[in-house]
Amino acid sequence: MKIISVHEGVVPISSSIRNAWIDFSSMDCSIVAVVSDVMRDGEPVVGYGFNSNGRYSAGDILRRRVIPRLLDADPDSLLAEDGQLDPTRAWDVVMRNEKPGGHGERSVAVGVLDMALFDLASKIADKPLYRWLSERHGDSDPDDSVFVYAAGGYYAPGKTLSDLQDEMRGFLDQGYRVVKMKIGGADLAEDLRRIEAVLEVLDGDGSRLAVDVNGRFDLPTALAYGAAIEPYGLFWYEEVGDPLDYRLNATLSEHYRGPIATGENLFSLQDARNLIRYGGMRPDRDYIQVDPALSYGLTEYLRVQDMLAQHGWSSRRCIPHGGHQFSLHIAAALKLGGNESYPGEFQPTGGFADGAVVENSRVGLTETPGIGFEQKAAFHKVLRELHN
Repeated sequence: MKIISVHEGVVPISSSIRNAWIDFSSMDCSIVAVVSDVMRDGEPVVGYGFNSNGRYSAGDILRRRVIPRLLDADPDSLLAEDGQLDPTRAWDVVMRNEKPGGHGERSVAVGVLDMALFDLASKIADKPLYRWLSERHGDSDPDDSVFVYAAGGYYAPGKTLSDLQDEMRGFLDQGYRVVKMKIGGADLAEDLRRIEAVLEVLDGDGSRLAVDVNGRFDLPTALAYGAAIEPYGLFWYEEVGDPLDYRLNATLSEHYRGPIATGENLFSLQDARNLIRYGGMRPDRDYIQVDPALSYGLTEYLRVQDMLAQHGWSSRRCIPHGGHQFSLHIAAALKLGGNESYPGEFQPTGGFADGAVVENSRVGLTETPGIGFEQKAAFHKVLRELHN
């Protein structure tokens, strides 16, 4: 097996919505197509990858460093002992001559290519990624469906409390039981009104509502909000302070008794390990949200899972950020606690297969080989245009 070419491009995911920190009006996303010499039905087998929402495209790093190293590598250095493509060996190739630390956008670029290589490897094996991955890095008995929650509740121009309630009712109508909304982009009084409006839709059941701060709060604000929302019994209180402010998170965990979730903006094994060491995370109730597509890819995410197990964490306490098909496969294969979902947002990359049905906040996977982008028509059209 040889890699013939790699094609790189950018797609917009622009939107007028915003969270407590940023708006998405100019957000974009890197995409890649890795073309192999393996032929199926008269066409080469191609692996596709992209980066999750929340980070901009990383094309310069892909073009100047990551892709050239892959194309210049000895083809045999990318193969496992059985002669099949091994994305974890390719990871070592593309990270050559990179110093430790300084993860940021480099981790995004590597993650884009890593996703494409896992898509390619499982396609060559003619298996959906979740089954292929479970056989090689799991227990060969993957979950056949995955818990998903609907992430929304963004701030938007002119959006009223009634609009927010209608949005959440729409999620429930689509089969979701657990929903998430943004807070921290308004003052505490206004956010409490927003939370209570959503709780009305949920019949007052706070265990079905998560709130997300996107890292906006300092410690006094985090504690004030925590004291105000704790009586609601929420599903979780997410990314309350800066992602690297482990002391803030640890102090919050001493005062807020409900579940805390964080980790979507940690992009390496080392960052995730520091969260576990110093962030006060509690393995009996809290959630780790590391996004495989942004954090050097699935190859690094497997290392994160090993680290968590060594520290006594169950994989079920992991619910990745991202809301897309790649993390859905990973959740099923590695028996994670679930996966995020963005109904209608961050297109064309976000979301699951076009025919996916959510029932009681669970969704199944397709049996299409690879990640299954072929079952997401709008995105697959963009990907095919990239290399044709």
